[in-house]
Amino acid sequence: MVFASFRRYFSMRHQNSKIQGLYDYCKNIFSPSGTPAPSSQALHKLALILDTIRPADVGLKEEAADDDRGLGFFGVNQQSRIARWAKPITYIDIHESNSFTMCIFCFPTSSVIPLHDHPGMTVFSKLLYGSLHVKAYDWVEPPCIVESKGPGHARVRLAKLAVDKVLNAPCEPSVLYPKHGGNLHCFTAVRPCAMLDILAPPYKEYEGRKCTYYHDYSYSTFSAGNGPVCVGEEDEYAWLAETEPCDLYMNSGVYAGPPIKP
Repeated sequence: MVFASFRRYFSMRHQNSKIQGLYDYCKNIFSPSGTPAPSSQALHKLALILDTIRPADVGLKEEAADDDRGLGFFGVNQQSRIARWAKPITYIDIHESNSFTMCIFCFPTSSVIPLHDHPGMTVFSKLLYGSLHVKAYDWVEPPCIVESKGPGHARVRLAKLAVDKVLNAPCEPSVLYPKHGGNLHCFTAVRPCAMLDILAPPYKEYEGRKCTYYHDYSYSTFSAGNGPVCVGEEDEYAWLAETEPCDLYMNSGVYAGPPIKP
């Protein structure tokens, strides 16, 4: 009810460009360092604003959901074209600054963004159309680590499952935080879909916000039956090992929505 009433209010205030209103609010509450962190009230309001955004508000057409190559109507240069079986994801940059990133991912069916993290970041995601499976973890604290035992053995860290579900548009935005909410997640497109993301602060390697990819192993793989998890709860945990994203295929798309005025 709160989301629905706020959508009506925000739509009336920003009929010319909802994305401008979203940008203005993000600019107001986020800082380059991420400190001080926005209040819970400010983050809640951002989620309400984000929930008003529809595909047309960012230059997407509903029929793009039927394009199973993930390219939609975006211009992609000849060099970036790859075989259909690779199912590339289209990345669209809306805004990039020292304080936050606004972007869109357009997924063809069965395409995947592998399990990865968002260190020290808060991420808002709005599914604009289609259907997407989300699997997400949070680290177990204090850290529980199994060290390498020689060549071919990975150093793994224990994580707890936070989200494992299919999102179907329209649905409310999801939010992950630095320490909870599923900071490590992967996406798999059930059918063609598009996700609008806001990341604050953005990835920046020299400030410690590097994107790391992981492979998840079942709890029994490294626990030897005597780990820190209670019997019967094993399915809620996994061991994560750093890896390289060998199956990530992505093209650059052109933002076709209303221009944003800084």
